[in-house]
Amino acid sequence: MRNAGHGTDRNWPLAEAPANVIAAFTDTASEVDLADWLEQLPRTGARTHLAAQPLARRAKIFARMSLEVQADLAARMSRPDLATLVTEMDSDDRADLFKRLTPDAQQALLHDLAKDVRDDIRRLASYAEESAGAIMTTDYAVLGADMTAHEALEQLRLQAPDKETIYRSYILDEGRRLIGSIRLHELVLAADTAKISALMDDSPVSVALDADREVVAKIIAHYDVLALPVVDPQGRLVGIVTHDDAADAMQAEMTEDFQKISTVMPFTQNMRDAGIGVLYSKRILWLALLVFGNLFSGAGIAYFEETILTYVSLVFFLPLLIDSSGNAGSQSATLMVRALATGDVALKDWRDLIVRELAVAAALGATMALVVFPVGAMRGGSDIALVVGLTMFLVVIVGSLVGMSLPFLLSRLRLDPATASGPLVTTISDAVGVLVYFSIATFVLSI
Repeated sequence: MRNAGHGTDRNWPLAEAPANVIAAFTDTASEVDLADWLEQLPRTGARTHLAAQPLARRAKIFARMSLEVQADLAARMSRPDLATLVTEMDSDDRADLFKRLTPDAQQALLHDLAKDVRDDIRRLASYAEESAGAIMTTDYAVLGADMTAHEALEQLRLQAPDKETIYRSYILDEGRRLIGSIRLHELVLAADTAKISALMDDSPVSVALDADREVVAKIIAHYDVLALPVVDPQGRLVGIVTHDDAADAMQAEMTEDFQKISTVMPFTQNMRDAGIGVLYSKRILWLALLVFGNLFSGAGIAYFEETILTYVSLVFFLPLLIDSSGNAGSQSATLMVRALATGDVALKDWRDLIVRELAVAAALGATMALVVFPVGAMRGGSDIALVVGLTMFLVVIVGSLVGMSLPFLLSRLRLDPATASGPLVTTISDAVGVLVYFSIATFVLSI
């Protein structure tokens, strides 16, 4: 299966190697290692070495490359060569490649493919991105409920060359509705005359076509299965999601979450291949929006300008206090985003968690207030120390509650809670911290 967008940290010493050394490597290396090596070569060289491989091995190597490289190499192949290669690929891999081609290249490829392959690509490519349908394969093994174990094993021997996995087979009724599944292990151990209907699991776990890929990955991990059947609204089997595709999907989801945590718009290219324009366009929007958020901090400082001019020593503690608020908020947001993503907490848990977070934040704020109180006393006397200590206590509480609450709020609004982390929480906490700090300073020092 494809490892989407993967790279390599290997240092391949073959660039200047003799032809016989390179030939020995390409003949004996695994598909994964060969794909990693070919990705680092100039495209002309990669295409030459790839074309020298037998078709079945060539398809496996090609599928192991990143989609960006696949699309680039596909554009350099002749139409007959590309059609032959795509036909040999697993159904989900060729559908992923198809979606990366230009519209003209898609039409040319469909024209060159056999009808069954063409229909399969169109069907898989039509499913919503990030759904079970988009990551499933149609290369699964099917058995009849009235078969014996011996007949089933013979049938699997015939199906195996064209199927992605035969470790679990699926039993369908006359209407192709999923009625059971059976592991290869159980077939091997069963008596030759045992009926599949008596051996099969008659309540297999399945998912709908439109199920989110992250949910699919969690179900596969929860039930510890190698593949998960995908059914349409009528319960008919339309494909399976294998564990390696689920792992790729989960890796993609985690990458997307990390990008959102840093307020970067999600993108699918790997960092090595992403162009300047892509990186710029994915980062500029949130940076520009956060500038306007930071204006509130500036407005707060301007509003308390008289207090600041009177007590200049307050400025010394400003970065310390607002950074502490942002750091506390980022901690809470990161913990909560991860808990929501893994299912450890749900929206209904908000009230219980807010009470607990308040207690934890109060303890953290009190500890940090005790740390900065002596510093405040040394820099500005007891009044400044009181202001700094009290502000530290409050801003840590405020930052923690903001960081914990934002993921819940975004989830409630059906938005991705990962967006609540990092710079967004820090920006909100900074603005609130400035207002709290100078409000306390104005009140305490005026007295």
